[in-house]
Amino acid sequence: MNSSIDNPLITRSENLERVINYNAKSEVSVKTKNSIKRSHRQIKTEVVFRRTLSVIGWLMIALVIGILLTLIWQSMPSIKKYGFSYVWTQVWNPTASVVNPEVFGALPFLFGTLLTSFLALLISIPFSLAVAIFLGEYYPEGWFSNLLMNTVELIASIPSVIYGFWGLAVIIPILGKSIMTSSLILAVMIIPYAASLGRSMIRMVPANLKEAAYSLGSTRYEVIRSVIIPYVKSGLFAGVLLSLGRALGETMAVTMVIGNNNSFPKSIFSTGNTLASMIALELPEATDDTHISALVELGLILFVVTVVINLIGRKIISRYSNV
Repeated sequence: MNSSIDNPLITRSENLERVINYNAKSEVSVKTKNSIKRSHRQIKTEVVFRRTLSVIGWLMIALVIGILLTLIWQSMPSIKKYGFSYVWTQVWNPTASVVNPEVFGALPFLFGTLLTSFLALLISIPFSLAVAIFLGEYYPEGWFSNLLMNTVELIASIPSVIYGFWGLAVIIPILGKSIMTSSLILAVMIIPYAASLGRSMIRMVPANLKEAAYSLGSTRYEVIRSVIIPYVKSGLFAGVLLSLGRALGETMAVTMVIGNNNSFPKSIFSTGNTLASMIALELPEATDDTHISALVELGLILFVVTVVINLIGRKIISRYSNV
């Protein structure tokens, strides 16, 4: 006879084993189903998140294209009337008369914008680099580091009109209204952008690179010059590019101290004007359609100059990047 039938203990043991196996399989099946549901939910969330980011990215591209098309459309009367000569014409005369006809030329303002911005950049680079190295390498932590970093960031948050008042009260009595005065104010305003990014990049330099240089007998100055600066040069240049973009578009502070002279500047100590300040000065009072269109074309030129400088800068960054 069958032993499993004769022995009830064996029968109960087999039944118990079947129940345990069934429960185990059921538990595995439930976990598998939950895992599948969770994986499906994760995939669905990932797809939605990716599509959302794509939509936002395309919206940003559409926004920039829309701004460009708006500037071109509003500038068409001036473009049709003056053509490309508008860019290199040195005369700006919105008041038409028999002796002096209505003429619009952007060259003095384009030159003033580039001169003030690049001069401010040259003045600010030593200070930005010094602050970045000091906070990133010498004093990365501590109360003094936090105090200095907060002070630098506070400079970036001060409204530009305050810098204009400061320039009127402090710098103009010494230098007078000039391109140099506006460049000094711009230099102070753009220091935090390059300094903050440079500090972050310097703190990201791998410690083993610096330790290897120290183990070979290098001083801290040699480590900064031969290891840190070459490693973060693309990031430092990106900070400089960000500062330049900030300087190109500054309006109020420059308007208050540059002198607002529409003629071509003869030196950095002469009065002048920029594209942004010219738009701010005359657009609220402009009534003639050609005058308004010429001012909008100044904005178009500023837009193109900013884009071109950013493209050149990014090309340089990608060429000399460590990545």
